[in-house]
Amino acid sequence: MPRGNGTGPPGEPGGGGQGQGSGRMGGYGLGPGGDCVCPDCGAKVPHQRGVPCNSVKCPKCGAAMTRAR
Repeated sequence: MPRGNGTGPPGEPGGGGQGQGSGRMGGYGLGPGGDCVCPDCGAKVPHQRGVPCNSVKCPKCGAAMTRAR
């Protein structure tokens, strides 16, 4: 890191690496709260941080859930 001014290469502390942008693939996350909702039957379950809603199966009908905003 030149002169310790925080302009080092991407991936180094103070550099332009991960944790500095607007989210994965340039998008914005919806945050840790909210619900996962079934698009088929409308059932809701609380969203778990770090677990994508589309990987959660609906407890009522078994369809893949989606994230509620």
